[in-house]
Amino acid sequence: MANVAIDPGLKLKCPRAALGFLTARVVTRETPPALQEEMKVRETEILHLPEPRALLESPKILATRAGYKALGKDPARYRGSAEALLRRILSGKGFPQINAVVDIINLISVESRLPIGLYDLAHVKGDIVFRIGRAGETYKGIGKYDLNLEDLAVFSDSEGPHGSPTSDSERTMVTAATQSIAAILVSFGGAEGLESSCQRMAVLLQKYAEGQDIQFQVRW
Repeated sequence: MANVAIDPGLKLKCPRAALGFLTARVVTRETPPALQEEMKVRETEILHLPEPRALLESPKILATRAGYKALGKDPARYRGSAEALLRRILSGKGFPQINAVVDIINLISVESRLPIGLYDLAHVKGDIVFRIGRAGETYKGIGKYDLNLEDLAVFSDSEGPHGSPTSDSERTMVTAATQSIAAILVSFGGAEGLESSCQRMAVLLQKYAEGQDIQFQVRW
């Protein structure tokens, strides 16, 4: 099973960087109606707040933007995935619906205000390092063009980068064939809340994706 560590070079520029790392065996299926309803409830709660767009200035969103700036990436051009999801909901488009596992991770991302990387462990080679992207590094993002990874925080295994807090790669994406996953919550503002978000994720994976052998830990 893969492990994850934060590279000292990234930690130097983002000293409060912390990760919540969860692994599980799952059954990847269509999103069940009960999970769709949980997602709809969360959308409705957000849209009926007195000032919904104030969520975009919440401390964890601001910490992600500050982390990107510290690494040299423009957070207006390279948004954290939690912010991108919140903006989608605020625009009235709602959650994307992919499959039960991906939708659980998106729900937790919106609830926690934190980006979450999601990876099929069958396609992760060796341990994972959270580090700064190097000049010339790219990958094809899921449903996107090639992503310029220079100065972006990335997750990298022995074959190179495969994920980031902005967009993950096609190489390690979760599909209908996925049986084992790693989900990594990314906080640039410290470890507070990571354990409870991992616990919430574990509950949803058990409930909606037959999650088994679930383990999680916090790294900083």
